[in-house]
Order: sequence, then C-alpha cells, then structure tokens
Amino acid sequence: KVETVVADLEIPWGITILSDGSMLITEKKGELIHFSNGKKQVISGLPEIYVRGQGGLLDVEVDPDYQSNGWIYLSYSSDLEKNDEGGNTTIMRAKLENNSLVNQQVLYKATPNTKRGQHFGSRIEFDNSGYLYFSIGDRGNRDVNPQNVTLDGGKIYRINRDGSIPEDNPFVATENAKTAIYSYGHRNPQGMTKHPETGKIWTHEHGPQGGDEINIIEPGKNYGWPKITYGINYNGTKITDDTALPGMEQPIHYWDPSIAPSGMAFVTGNKYPAWKGNLLVGSLKFQYVNRVTLEGNKVVAEEELVKDLGRVRSITMGPDGYIYVGIEHKGVVRIVPE
Repeated sequence: KVETVVADLEIPWGITILSDGSMLITEKKGELIHFSNGKKQVISGLPEIYVRGQGGLLDVEVDPDYQSNGWIYLSYSSDLEKNDEGGNTTIMRAKLENNSLVNQQVLYKATPNTKRGQHFGSRIEFDNSGYLYFSIGDRGNRDVNPQNVTLDGGKIYRINRDGSIPEDNPFVATENAKTAIYSYGHRNPQGMTKHPETGKIWTHEHGPQGGDEINIIEPGKNYGWPKITYGINYNGTKITDDTALPGMEQPIHYWDPSIAPSGMAFVTGNKYPAWKGNLLVGSLKFQYVNRVTLEGNKVVAEEELVKDLGRVRSITMGPDGYIYVGIEHKGVVRIVPE
C-alpha cells in the first residue's frame, strides 16, 4: 500500500532522508524544505536559482560522512556570471545552521550559459570511495556537446567532495578537456544510483521519442548520443540509422516507447524480500514506479507499481528500509508491504 508522508508539494525533484528520519526535499521552483516531526520548514539562504523550463533547484544529497561534517550537496541551474545569457547546471555544497544554508561553496559550474530550457540532467550520487558524481544533460545542443570532451553537457562527471579533480579521472591528460568528465555521449540523465553490491554507478537517461536507456558508467566510455540511439525525432524523422557503432557503449536496457524516466534506486534491506536487488525507475510519462528485475546486469522482468498517483519524479531508500517516492503535485509517499 501507499502512504502519504509529505503532502502538498509541487515538483519534489530530489529527496534525501537523514538518519533521524527527517527529510531534505527540493522543490524545483527554488525551495529547499526540511521535513521533520510532521512539519515543513523552508530553508533560507539559498543561492540565486535560474528557473527556466526543466531548470531550477534540482537534486540534493548529503555527504557520506554527514554525521561528522554536515555537508549537503545541491544541483541547480544558475547564472553565476550574471551575463544575462541564460543559465547552466551548477553543483554546490553548504551546511545547515538554524534553518539556513551557510558555508556555501560552488564546486562546479557548467558553461556556457544558454537560455534553452531543456536537459540540465542534475542527479548527484557518491560511490564507495567518496567520489561525487553528477550528470549534466546535453542542454538541447545534441550535435555539439555530448561527443566533445572539451565542452560541458551530455556527460557524467566525477569530482572530489571539495570540488577538486581526482588524479585518475579519464581525461586529465587530454588537451583542453573538461577534466571533471567521467563519461560522455549522454542525452539527459535524470536517474543515478550506486549498485549496492558492485558499487558501480548506474544511470538512466531520457531518449528522444523512444530510446530511454539504463547504463552502467565506466570511466572514459562513450555512450553514443546522438551518433547511436534507439529513438527518433519527435516529428517522426530519423536521428541516425545506427543503434550501434564501434567504440560506443550499448545500454543494458532501453524503453521504446519512452517512459520518461526520473528518479532511480536499488531495493535494499529486508522490508521487501521478494524485491531485494531490484531496480526502481520512476516514469513521468506513464505515472508509475517501474520495478526492474535483474539477473546480473540483464533486465529479465518489469512490473508497474504506484500507478496513477502522478508523475514520479524521485525515488530513494530511507534509512528505515522503506521506499520513498516523490510525486509531482502530490508529495512524498512511502511504499509499505501489506
């Protein structure tokens, strides 16, 4: 069954649940909410957020050592340069003090700014070594950004928690490359999670019309967009004849028609024994949680859960072992075994 935990939210883009059971929730319009003991507190002191199209206040994660260091990480779209040329995806960290964000540090700002409203990407995840991964979509410039490692957009990035670049990042020795890039050739990844056993970073990304993908991220690899895709243009014309090319990774799974995926989590713990190890993917388009059964890295079955409540934007496993789902124009719900 489904229980409403936090009601009356517009677009709960990101959710992270703290060890005390309280939640940090991002509202895309530019509000960070701390939900504790049944009450919503809007956090003050947020940076200026560029809200346009798919851009706004996006994901939220806490540091793996949050209990000792208090760092909170946010992704959002910003016009830091104040150049009136639009905005782009930004990663920052800060601390929470008296319901205000303090000690704010911008860790990464994608360039150039653009007034296009699509494909900010923006999921955040940590791996077992404490590296910070984040996604930036192609920003609607598919023929320029995703295949060029000297440009931001259409990439998965990896940085240290203070924003510095790991020495073994794949493009640190590549001339003029954005050295934070970890993989490239992506369209718009709005799901990212760590595999509970392998520690690998898994993502999903929106395809065009058809061709939404699940990918396992490997350093330096090219995931093909827009050179290869299982989708077509929205007007029905072809983007390319190729679904595979040498040197480009295949998704482990793709959806056609698109489900418009957002939010992603593996089922862990013992609350749902039959689902343990399954992958959960939200569908904006069809308004359900897709439960994906895996054998190794192969998708063998899918089931639709939490249907018809609204557009599923975010999914997370709580420290209490329950699945929490952020649903647009509803709030945050919890899936409870009957």
